[in-house]
Amino acid sequence: MPSQRQLKGRIRSVKNTKQITKAMQMVAASKMRRAQDATKATAPYTETARKLLAHLAKQGATKRHPLFQVRPIKSRLLIVVASDKGLAGAYNSNVAKQYLRELLDDNKNQVNTKSIAVGRKVTNFVTRLKDAELVGAYEDLPDTLEGYELRPALDSAYKLFVDGEVDAVDLVYTEFVSSVTQIAKTERLLPAGSAVETAIQAETEDVPQEATFEPDEETVLESVAYRLINAQLFQAFLDARASEHSMRMLAMKNATDNAGDLIDDLTLEMNKARQAAITQELAEISGGAEAMK
Repeated sequence: MPSQRQLKGRIRSVKNTKQITKAMQMVAASKMRRAQDATKATAPYTETARKLLAHLAKQGATKRHPLFQVRPIKSRLLIVVASDKGLAGAYNSNVAKQYLRELLDDNKNQVNTKSIAVGRKVTNFVTRLKDAELVGAYEDLPDTLEGYELRPALDSAYKLFVDGEVDAVDLVYTEFVSSVTQIAKTERLLPAGSAVETAIQAETEDVPQEATFEPDEETVLESVAYRLINAQLFQAFLDARASEHSMRMLAMKNATDNAGDLIDDLTLEMNKARQAAITQELAEISGGAEAMK
């Protein structure tokens, strides 16, 4: 059995750890609320953007635009969004597992895969994979984005798709459903408006089948399509950040609770050791007194 001194040292160490995890929990909760407000504020715009892109994709004019061209998928680009830091529970591992599933599917279907990593953790993960081709990595992005921070990643995907080096661009990220539910998923980014679920939603809308473009088709599609696709990428990043902070808050709460339970167990063990020491001393005193009679 450990000595009382050793147990006191362990209790002191666990209490210090508990203070740290409690502080991290409070910081993560504050960041989660701000991130949750941000993702909820932009969600209606992004959903409208998806529907509009799906509607434009059904127009005959868009078939000539490079962003709307649907080709047989022989090569695909995956934009993987995770975090720069750890201590967020299963957040990064869930994204990594979803990414690996996409890689295995591409390998099974003989599709060449390129990757763009957003976040230090997923960048380190992709670089360790033998057959993963990393064409871009972006780290240390701020929690509060203005939108332009993601343009380099989008421009890289845009160029690869328009040049025909990839036939599809997909996002792998964590969708924020609620503070207790986050889902790692894959969403189609390019060709524009090709997501099945948004196409179905768009078909239910009472919109004209043919649209009039002013001043002309090329000007409208070149500016509108890029902006709406950027909105999808921006929303995915906001969802990912809200999910990260939510899972980190939960992980730190569990760590704080576990630290409290461990302190209780160590305190009980120390009390038992103290009681055993007192009992031993009493026994020795009694034995000495009997010996002196």
